[in-house]
Amino acid sequence: MERGDGKDDLWLPVPHSCAPRPSQHSTQRSTQRSTQRSTQPATNSSQRDSGQMDLCTPTMDLMFMKTHKTASSTFLNILFRFGEKHRLTFAFPNSRNDFFYPSLFQRTNVAGYKPGTCFNIICNHMRFNAPEVANVLPADTSYITILRDPAELFESSFHYFGHIVPLTWRIPGENKLSEFLRRPHLYFSPDGFNAFYLKNLQFFDFGQDNTLEPGDPQVEEGIRAIAERFQLVMLVEHFEESLILLKDALCWEMEDLLFFKLNSRMESTVSKLTPELRAKALEWNGVDWKLYRHFNGTFWGKVEVYGRERMAEDVAELRRRNAEMVATCIEGGHAVEPGSVQEAAMRPWQPIGETSIMGYNLKENVDEDHHALCHKMLSPEIQYMTELGANLWMTKLWGYVRNVINW
Repeated sequence: MERGDGKDDLWLPVPHSCAPRPSQHSTQRSTQRSTQRSTQPATNSSQRDSGQMDLCTPTMDLMFMKTHKTASSTFLNILFRFGEKHRLTFAFPNSRNDFFYPSLFQRTNVAGYKPGTCFNIICNHMRFNAPEVANVLPADTSYITILRDPAELFESSFHYFGHIVPLTWRIPGENKLSEFLRRPHLYFSPDGFNAFYLKNLQFFDFGQDNTLEPGDPQVEEGIRAIAERFQLVMLVEHFEESLILLKDALCWEMEDLLFFKLNSRMESTVSKLTPELRAKALEWNGVDWKLYRHFNGTFWGKVEVYGRERMAEDVAELRRRNAEMVATCIEGGHAVEPGSVQEAAMRPWQPIGETSIMGYNLKENVDEDHHALCHKMLSPEIQYMTELGANLWMTKLWGYVRNVINW
């Protein structure tokens, strides 16, 4: 681990978790536990086919590498609820909702950080910097992240961030995405302001060089470093299967996985990629494509170990429970356009220049047993962070200025 360069920057390790000790619970687990780091051996209680019924202790110390445009806001909501449930300590950014992205993460970006301070969960957007992250969390912290098909991610990123990437401003025509992909080298400059949003964004988020060619040895080194650090790399396209693997790896319960899809775009704003444009997007984001293919392979290897039939049963159970929560919590049973979200506390953050991110309305007369859970599951990231005690004055000031100038 790196230590600070300044003489007064005393580095102290976090030797063990500061989480309240959770109770053990029974769960059927696969016989292979390579994805879990546990400080205590599990106690076998019974057998079921080739798997085992274990008594295990839920993992409390987590690093979630929140990549961009990868359903990570939905997963963040899961983490926020888990942290509240177990009275865990979040390492939140100081004054905003990211760790001063796109700068590499520094432990001093954490609100309230002092050498030796113990945190349980860190999960906001950052540009990953492994030694600095390790200085904030216990040594046996579990590292989790999520990836998305690079072509779909590029389309989403181009739409969401295009207004703050000046190099897109000079692209002619109504379909800027298509024009860019047909001649990317004409418009792209690696030194352009915010240009990283438009090339190998996932590799960039991991603190790597996004301008490398796929065949560069540094790309393999970067992928190997990610594979060694992260116990589970989830996939957006198989989000529910990812959550089941997470449950198995971390000894969580099914109720911890419930979710509503947050930060989704209006269908009318999504550009459908033709096969030709998809191929061009994958070629342009060749490093991300190589990264994705590697972890797609490891993902399905974990599914095989877990058991395909068992996975299908558990996914069906998760979908059933989520459907029950939709019926209980959501007015109309679906997301609505931004202007139709009635409660200000439920309105999601919008990209600059437009309002395309959908939200939800909480059902009236939700029964007392479900009201608090419904509210939490429907809360957008900024509002939930505020409820958890994060000081987001810089983010909120920027939001206020945007509203004043109608941007």
